[in-house]
Amino acid sequence: MKNLAEYLVLIRFPGLGGLAIPPVIAALTVGSVDVISLSLLFFIGVCVSVFGFVLNDYIDVEVDRLSKDLQSRPLVSGTVTKQAALAICFLFMVLAFLTFFILFYGTVITYLRFLSILCILIAWVLGSIYNIYGKKIFASDILVAISLSLIFLIGAFALDTQPTLFTWIVFILTFNNLFYMNAIQGGIKDADHDILMNVNNIALRSGVNVKDGTLFIPPMFKFLGLAIKTSSIILLFSPFLIFNQPYSLLQILVLILGSIAVVYINVKLLALREFKRDIIRKYISIESFLRYSLVPIMLLSFIGVVPALIIMFFPMIWYVVFTPLTGVKLLKPRM
Repeated sequence: MKNLAEYLVLIRFPGLGGLAIPPVIAALTVGSVDVISLSLLFFIGVCVSVFGFVLNDYIDVEVDRLSKDLQSRPLVSGTVTKQAALAICFLFMVLAFLTFFILFYGTVITYLRFLSILCILIAWVLGSIYNIYGKKIFASDILVAISLSLIFLIGAFALDTQPTLFTWIVFILTFNNLFYMNAIQGGIKDADHDILMNVNNIALRSGVNVKDGTLFIPPMFKFLGLAIKTSSIILLFSPFLIFNQPYSLLQILVLILGSIAVVYINVKLLALREFKRDIIRKYISIESFLRYSLVPIMLLSFIGVVPALIIMFFPMIWYVVFTPLTGVKLLKPRM
C-alpha cells in the first residue's frame, strides 16, 4: 500500500481533478454536454498531466536532491525507480493516443480533429523541451504555458467544433495562469535550490534569493507577478465589460469577491520574507483552487448552472477524496 502511495504522489493523483480538466472546460465552451466525450477528454488531460510531471521529476531528480525539503519525493528517495518513471511516461503517452482513437471511432478525421492531434504533439514537444532544457533557457516557462494551453484547445477541436469567444478567453487565461504558476509561484518555491544549479529562470534573474532562511523577492518581480494576475482578472470580466455577454448580478458579485481573494493570497505569497516551503505550498494550493473556481463562474451564463457547479467543485472533491491515499495532509503536498 505504501508503494502505491508513492506512485500516486509521483503522478500528482490528488491534483489530477483540476490539472486534467482544461479540455473538458474547452468542450463546454463549444456547447458539448456529452458525458462520454467529456470523460474521454478528461482522461486525455490526465495522460498529458502525468506525462509532464513524471518527466519533469525524472529530469530534475539530481537538482531536487540538493534541497532538504524534497528528500521525500519518490524519485529522490528511491521509492520509485527512474526506470519505472520512464515506463509511466511511455504508458500514458500510449494511453492518450488510444483515447483519441476511441473518441474518433466511427467518425471522419476532419481538419479540426487533426488539429487536436497536432495540438497534443506540439504540446508534448514543447513540454519535453521545457523539462529537459528549461533550466538553461531563460523564460522557458512560456513553453510549458503554451503547451498546456494547446491541451486546453483539444477539448474544442477534438469534437469538430469551432472555438467560441469563451474558448479563446479561457485559452488566454490558461496561458496566463500556467505562466504565473511556473514563473512566479514556482520561482519562489524552488528559489533555495535552483540557485545551486545556476537555473536560468525569471525569478533568479530578477533577484529572488534565499539566504539563511530569509526570502528576498525584489519589487520588480512582485510587480510582474501582480501584473500577470491583474491581466487574468481583466480577462475574467472581459466577456461582460467588453463583449456584452449576458450575466447576472450575483455572478459578477461572486467573481469580484473571488478575484479579491485570489489577489490577497498572491500578495501574501509575494510579501513573504521567510522561506518556509510548507507555507509557500499552502498559499499555492489555496490560490489554485480559488483560481480554478473563477472560470466556471465566468462561464455560468453560457454553459448553465449545473455544468458550472460540477466543474467548480469536481477538482476540490477529487482532491479531498484521494489525498488520503497518498498519506499526505490536505494543502501540504510533498511535491
